[in-house]
Amino acid sequence: MKNNSFSSDYFASRHNSISADDEKKMLKKMKLDSLDDLINLTLPDAIALKKGMSLDKPKTENTFIRSFKEKISKNKLFKSYIGMGYYPSYTPNVIKRNIFENPGWYTAYTPYQAEIAQGRLEALINFQTVINDLTGMELSNASLLDEGTSAAEAMSMLFRVRKNKKKSANKFFVSNKIFPQTLSLLKTRSTRMGIELVTGDIQNFNFKDNGYYGLMIQYPDDDGHVVDHSSLILEAKSNHISICVISDLMSLTLLKPPGEFGADVVVGNSQRFGVPIGYGGPHAAFFATKEEYKRYLPGRVIGVSKDNFGNVAYRMALQTREQHIKRDRATSNICTAQVLLAVIAGMYAVYHGKDGLLNIAEKIHRLTSLLNQGLKKLSLNQINNSFFDTLKISFSNSKEFDLVKKTALKNEINFRYFETLDVGISIDETCTENDILDILEIFSYVKKKKLEIDLDTFDNINLQSVIPNNLLRTSDFLTHPVFNSYHTEHEILRYIKRLENKDLSLVHSMISLGSCTMKLNATAEMIPISWKEINLHPFVPSNQAQGYYEMINELEIWLCEITGFDAISFQPNSGAQGEYTGLLVIRAYHDDKGQKNRNVVLIPSSAHGTNPASAIMAGMTVEVIKCDKHGNIDMNHLKENCALHSKNLGALMITYPSTHGVFENHILEVCELVHSHGGLVYMDGANMNAQVGITNPAIIGADV
Repeated sequence: MKNNSFSSDYFASRHNSISADDEKKMLKKMKLDSLDDLINLTLPDAIALKKGMSLDKPKTENTFIRSFKEKISKNKLFKSYIGMGYYPSYTPNVIKRNIFENPGWYTAYTPYQAEIAQGRLEALINFQTVINDLTGMELSNASLLDEGTSAAEAMSMLFRVRKNKKKSANKFFVSNKIFPQTLSLLKTRSTRMGIELVTGDIQNFNFKDNGYYGLMIQYPDDDGHVVDHSSLILEAKSNHISICVISDLMSLTLLKPPGEFGADVVVGNSQRFGVPIGYGGPHAAFFATKEEYKRYLPGRVIGVSKDNFGNVAYRMALQTREQHIKRDRATSNICTAQVLLAVIAGMYAVYHGKDGLLNIAEKIHRLTSLLNQGLKKLSLNQINNSFFDTLKISFSNSKEFDLVKKTALKNEINFRYFETLDVGISIDETCTENDILDILEIFSYVKKKKLEIDLDTFDNINLQSVIPNNLLRTSDFLTHPVFNSYHTEHEILRYIKRLENKDLSLVHSMISLGSCTMKLNATAEMIPISWKEINLHPFVPSNQAQGYYEMINELEIWLCEITGFDAISFQPNSGAQGEYTGLLVIRAYHDDKGQKNRNVVLIPSSAHGTNPASAIMAGMTVEVIKCDKHGNIDMNHLKENCALHSKNLGALMITYPSTHGVFENHILEVCELVHSHGGLVYMDGANMNAQVGITNPAIIGADV
């Protein structure tokens, strides 16, 4: 679009760096008269858009920021004590300004190339060390996408490593005291993997049932209760049953780590280590396990190398872009990490150190204990006798329960409300004594009882009164010098800058590798991420998130127009998870048509390695389609396979333009061929940018 505006902040002219003269020189070199001529030569005419897209007129940068501020300000910023794995936290300002808002960190490409990513690799080693130390495990990866995905990866990894008596076991027991959103994801994942998911009270678990290969518990659990599971884990071990524990990093500064009572895998979320809550993400999850499982670990592991002179360098010791090698034998489709957020969480631990983290955790726990004392004085039934940061108050009648909810909302406070007439309250780093008094005032009003709290006794609350001695942490953590050297702002600022200067990012040059990171985001697009209006708990009532709903609905309209499709899902939070979701949609479609047998997926040999990995996770059978020496699909081989698998053909996975950047001329024929044999076409969106404005997946013939 030509710039006919007099505005100084017209977006396109600031972000398309090729000048008119550059364009003319390049066209002359190619012996072309215009960009339209180039597109006509590149794109098959049969799939070209015949009319422009119906989209809103572009805004200048400052107009966008003003209008977006108006939209997102429709969110209501209530104080939320909902918990469930999401907690308001403080991002230290030195980290916020110099990492979170710094293009030297957020525009760097995913650290595939160690020689241009030494700073981030060291920061990720810090993150891994934090996870190992706090969980008591031997090995952790450089982060995963979210807590639910991490739990699902644990379930599938333990399924893969079954041996001896458990080689054919396919049942996985999940405690009914894990977070509901995690359980929901486990149900989805297990269905297509041949895993029978069983949920229930862990106390009723039948250890003698040889059908079980593993079980999953949460510590502290969904209610906030801290339970001693050591004897349960011991019995599971004696029956060759593997254990996954979902845990909370902050609680593990005070609680005995799961690795010390026999866990095989520990997963969770690092969000409360200084990562803004957003509206539920993105946040860096963690996955920690034993050394013996290192070859099965999803994601990446950063390692340290030393040369003959003792010089240290960092590398990706393991990375499950092993999909490119194993492809349809890959153990996971995770090809990425939440690098920026893992860096923030790791740096939060570097800045605070062991003593600082203990100070934060003890403050949270003492405030929770203070709240517990007040609730008892009001004769309320708080059912957690051992807890870290979460209380659960049980009501015998709906009248009082409803009055709590009504009064809390009137005071702009969100609690967690259970269908069982229970109220959950989770305390976090940002809470103060006055917040506790505000909470107690609500319950005081409901109980019609006056309450006096002596804040002078706050520092004397006895930790051991609510956490049993055998569950208190005794082992040391964060002893490495990096966690004991940078506790003042100027020290950590210099450390952050030293690491930043070891990386290649957009502040140095353009990065020609893929488009799957934040490196192409304009500053104007990043600014809103720091706004307070963005930071809502994901489970607030929908009427408190109207700004988000409006934004998401508007984006759906735009993306439908751009792709030509009818609806959009915003659920997947990485490209590989989008592949998996798309294949599940395709399988559900065939199931609905009474054709559950359609589980064969055709994938060109040139495809991104996550394609076959995602297909295996979706319970499909992969058939590889040959490509010619230029990387284009071998049409004869495709025809043979479509005919051979016609009765069972579920899908073709294709990237367009192809992985090597070409608009293959026979794309319409490819899609029509697959459709004629009853299959659907999944189009990988990795190169979607190249289609925008000149074609779209719907015109090409893709279904998902």
